[in-house]
Amino acid sequence: MKHILVFSSLFPHSGEPTLGIFVENRLRELLKTQRLTATVIAPVPWFPFKSNIFGSYGRAAQATRVEKRGGVTIYHPRYLVIPKIGMALTPYFMYLSALRCIKKLLKQGIEFDLIDAHYLYPDGIAAASLSATLGKPFVMTARGSDVTEIGLMPGPRKRIKKALKSASHIITVSNNLRRDLIAMGGEEKKITTLRNGVDLERFYETGRNEMRTEWGTEWAKGPILLFAGWLIPRKRLDIVLEVTARVSALKTVIVGDGPLRALLEKQCNDLGITDRVRFVGQKTPAEMPTYFSAADLLLLPSDREGWANVLLEAMACGTPVVTRAIGGAPDLVTKTCAGRVVDSASPDALSSAVRDLLENRPSRADTRAFAEKFDWGTTSEGQNLIFDAAIKEYTKSSDI
Repeated sequence: MKHILVFSSLFPHSGEPTLGIFVENRLRELLKTQRLTATVIAPVPWFPFKSNIFGSYGRAAQATRVEKRGGVTIYHPRYLVIPKIGMALTPYFMYLSALRCIKKLLKQGIEFDLIDAHYLYPDGIAAASLSATLGKPFVMTARGSDVTEIGLMPGPRKRIKKALKSASHIITVSNNLRRDLIAMGGEEKKITTLRNGVDLERFYETGRNEMRTEWGTEWAKGPILLFAGWLIPRKRLDIVLEVTARVSALKTVIVGDGPLRALLEKQCNDLGITDRVRFVGQKTPAEMPTYFSAADLLLLPSDREGWANVLLEAMACGTPVVTRAIGGAPDLVTKTCAGRVVDSASPDALSSAVRDLLENRPSRADTRAFAEKFDWGTTSEGQNLIFDAAIKEYTKSSDI
């Protein structure tokens, strides 16, 4: 049985319980196949203070050095981040911190057959260095902004292209990302799309009426729109609020935290919709099914996404979605019972899609049934085949 080293700075920890939850979810489902075991190295930035007032750095400092989640041991070595010039140096510092950790594991007799790296930059670049130093194959997974945003920057792009050549294989979570990497110079035969699945045992309709009642009589009548994600520019919360203003009957619940909250609250006031919008803050994965269930639709108007797990999670709870035609959305929302895909960032166009979906609402059972097609089985099998081939090929080339 193979043992893999999962390497990603995007992995949940005590300070950031929802960080990179999609990486943990994929690993958990993969382990269910019982064809491999895993150890996780999830580096976090070094920071001296643990207070939340320092934002993500303060939360990173709260991560324990070693923890266990779901029977998997996770190590959180610290790496140095230097403001302003840190982007160019971060892969190297991440590599050094991980290498020190790995050397300790090797002394303890913990061996591994392959590095499974998530996010191309800086994680994939650091993984390429670890692979060269340790003599192990590595596979990278591209997840979204590492290609569509960071991959457009000259310096990181050059290093990503180099890593694409040295990786045994590259996994993308959507066909759009695969096409982008091929256009970047990646070998077509080395790049495979394995979309994310959804945990159907965790995400299902629950507490719908109770949550709506808790929000108040006027809210219980609906319709209710939900946004769930970071309050950051690329998520386009400004459009969510513009749509709310245009669809007069709509009430909106915003789940998540981020630097734009104060600005968004001001926008609500300017639009005259403060009484129709609730900011409820960040919620744990365990709490999210109730929020998805309570809504009548989810809106995701992001400028960039890879494979937006939030779309599938909402649908698994019976809630259809409206999203822009970015990332994996066109591959996912393929039936009217799932929702609407809009090829525009126009608030008017998205408002029209929201109205159309509300006027022609699919049954929640049909939306759930659609989501049930996206289990993890095919993805987990694809990973196992890729990992086995990478280990076999690397071993063969090393013997020559």
